[in-house]
Amino acid sequence: MEYKDYYKVLGIDRNASEAEIKKAYRQLAVKYHPDKNPGNQESENRFKNINEAYEVLGNAEKRRKYDQLSNSYTDWQNRGGAAGTGFDWSQWMGASPGGVRVDVGNMGDIGDLFDGGSFSDFFTAIFGGGIAGARPGSTTQRGRSRGRNIEQTVTISLKEAYQGTTRTFQRDGRKIEVKVPAGSTTGTKIRVSGFGGQGAGQAGDFYIKVKVAPDPTFKIQQRDLTVDQTIDLYSAVLGGEIQVPTLSRPIMLSIPAGTQSGSIFRVRGRGLPALKSKDKLGDLLVKINIEIPGKLSKKEKDLFEQLAAMRK
Repeated sequence: MEYKDYYKVLGIDRNASEAEIKKAYRQLAVKYHPDKNPGNQESENRFKNINEAYEVLGNAEKRRKYDQLSNSYTDWQNRGGAAGTGFDWSQWMGASPGGVRVDVGNMGDIGDLFDGGSFSDFFTAIFGGGIAGARPGSTTQRGRSRGRNIEQTVTISLKEAYQGTTRTFQRDGRKIEVKVPAGSTTGTKIRVSGFGGQGAGQAGDFYIKVKVAPDPTFKIQQRDLTVDQTIDLYSAVLGGEIQVPTLSRPIMLSIPAGTQSGSIFRVRGRGLPALKSKDKLGDLLVKINIEIPGKLSKKEKDLFEQLAAMRK
């Protein structure tokens, strides 16, 4: 098994403070996040290593155990030990106390990146697979009762779905703040590893299921939004410009002459962002309703009758 230098991964000193560890993690996580490096396998692997390092160094109990192991491993090397052979790992194997800490940040459903045993063998062996990446049935999980998963529905507004938001949760004396990323829609799930029910081994996971509340102005169709817009008869006949609301700011929309009631105009890029690609936006569909004037004066009625006669 290969020893992993988590301090080197984050580029920090072994005496780094908690704040320095968090700062280094956040800077690197933003730099190497797969959303910023689509299709770049090297960046994705680096991102996983960064999260694994922070999972250990950002947890006081795990860091304490890791530092003890590191000192022992360094002493062994100084006595002539060769990397990859001879070191007794067995005394360090087992679940680390203190549970799992997750800083979701801007990662959305970070579980998507770590399913299927993507954490290193080193992490899984030493820390008992106490996060979502542990492989079911591995030696780190056998004989340990895993805590149950917990799911909670969170209702957010359409504006929050567009901009992103945060929610705070408390359980068993633990408190976390989870970011619900922009682009979340009804049915989106965010997983926080190790924040579920406690078990004899690792804790279960906590799932946040997003529900977007109905909006009085817009209807949601996946990432597209639909808004009903009423215009007067004269704008429909002669054409003109109307003001249309969006989730950011109102815009002006040109209406061609002869627009029919029920016509739909598509405004590109004014819908909801994609969950993992904020540059990809849905569209705004503007459905036109025409208001027929009532209580016509005699002169107005005469003019409409003249117009009707001309059309015939």
